[in-house]
Amino acid sequence: MPRHATVNPQRRTRLIQAFAFALSAVCSRLQAAPAGAHGASADATTKTPTPTDAPPAPAATSTPNPQLPPAEPAPLPASLAWKDADSMLVHNPHAIETRRAVLGRQLITPTQCLFVRDNALPPPARLLAEAGQWPVAFDGVAQPDAYTLAELQAMPTRTVATVLQCAENGRALQSTPAIGTQWQTGGAGCVIWTGVPLTTVIHELGGVVPGSRFLTATGADSLPDGIPSDFTRVERSVPLSAVEHALLAWKLNGAPIPLAHGGPLRLVLPGYASINYIKYVRRIAFTTEESSAHIQTADFRVPLRPGEPRLTIPAWRLPVKSWITDPLGSGAPVKAGTMPIRGVAMGGASAVARIEVTADGGATWHPAQFTGSDLGPFAWRLFEISLNLPPGPVELACRATNAAGQQQPEYTTDNTGYFVNGWREHHVALTIAPAG
Repeated sequence: MPRHATVNPQRRTRLIQAFAFALSAVCSRLQAAPAGAHGASADATTKTPTPTDAPPAPAATSTPNPQLPPAEPAPLPASLAWKDADSMLVHNPHAIETRRAVLGRQLITPTQCLFVRDNALPPPARLLAEAGQWPVAFDGVAQPDAYTLAELQAMPTRTVATVLQCAENGRALQSTPAIGTQWQTGGAGCVIWTGVPLTTVIHELGGVVPGSRFLTATGADSLPDGIPSDFTRVERSVPLSAVEHALLAWKLNGAPIPLAHGGPLRLVLPGYASINYIKYVRRIAFTTEESSAHIQTADFRVPLRPGEPRLTIPAWRLPVKSWITDPLGSGAPVKAGTMPIRGVAMGGASAVARIEVTADGGATWHPAQFTGSDLGPFAWRLFEISLNLPPGPVELACRATNAAGQQQPEYTTDNTGYFVNGWREHHVALTIAPAG
């Protein structure tokens, strides 16, 4: 099994990304035209070990993270003026998250409150006006061909609810956060997609070529001239098993997918991190090897085994995770007495099966109840429990267990900045006021 390079390229990649995005924003203002892309620098091109659908098992290695200070408000970029500004936290024009309290208000995250994460600049918005003619090429099948969006829409459709979550979500909550955008909990949402199952398209094209091991998708992101494609191309490969639930979607929450969320057509991979949900998808291929793109070989990678950062795999399947959304201690003082505690829980690669809450930092756990509808194994569930909170400091936290028996750990094992799911890292520290 080949080993990944000993030099971790993620720190360099994120610095270059930040520079490239800042430069592109300046150029856009000066030239009134999009420019720039996902910056990259490759120190490694080693191929991934044999793929696995299970995320690395977590273990505790760090110390509690203090509560984050309130974020300074920042304006939404003009292209996202349709978003609900009061619900969003703007890190930069390419990384915008949903505020923690907003996520627990309803089961389905409204599109105007859904986070935005760009890995390159989107294609021109005018393409949405020509959405029906959007072409997608299919390779690695018995009869390679291309379909327009209109042709795909004529095929049988499916609607599915999934957790859309950035692999970087929760990075800021670790005791020593990794370099990069400091996502809190809002790089996630639960949304509804409508499109054609990828299995249907494969059937129309005569099936996958024997020997294929990966589903590889390429986006139509705007890329700069003069830079090798591998450095900038937004292309990801996932295990072929992902085809079972994959969708080529053109609707998000019942409406055409906005450009900011990958319209007119996006690859949807239930149970996978959103980096694999390729936006503005232009090509689907079934391949024997993973993509050689930097975003696959050197960025968005996690250790294959806990505590062994040299051997990595792409950030594929989401881990089990949950967090409290109310109370957060940011509003009126919380007074002693019976208090409802609410939050969201997700199973990642399988359905969430159990949720527990602690009010004493993990010394005792109480089973909470799921509320609202069950929209399937890849959606999250809302939960609630009422606990008697005494005056003084209280540490609230929750932990989820999925149908496969995987339980949310106390801490995230590796400080890569990806798949942060420790229950203590997501805790809420409150000072309860006396009743009366």
